[in-house]
Amino acid sequence: QLVLVESGGGLVRSGGSLRLSCVASGFSLDGYAVGWYRQTPGEDLEGLACIQSADGQAYLIESVKDRFTISRDDAKNTVYLQIDSLKPEDTAVYKCALDNTDDCVDGDMGSWGQGTQVTVTS
Repeated sequence: QLVLVESGGGLVRSGGSLRLSCVASGFSLDGYAVGWYRQTPGEDLEGLACIQSADGQAYLIESVKDRFTISRDDAKNTVYLQIDSLKPEDTAVYKCALDNTDDCVDGDMGSWGQGTQVTVTS
């Protein structure tokens, strides 16, 4: 059974950095795109980044591309989201999701983790 578990969140001061991890068990991420999303109470889920497996192509939304980096290590069955220069508005639950294909553009996410809380204080 596929399980995605996020970790690495926490309480951090503005300007700090975090590296979030998304570890898969019961399934190999090799060959599948993985995305990172975030959600705050009362807000829609926001897609942040996605990375494909075969070619390593990464996509980030414009508003975070200068501070966020997505990467993956298929040998460790893990996808990372590095967040630098954290801002209070980055406060959210961050979730990873497994695409049903190796195509970030299709946005066909099939499985989700429970998320990790990131809280940024000013």
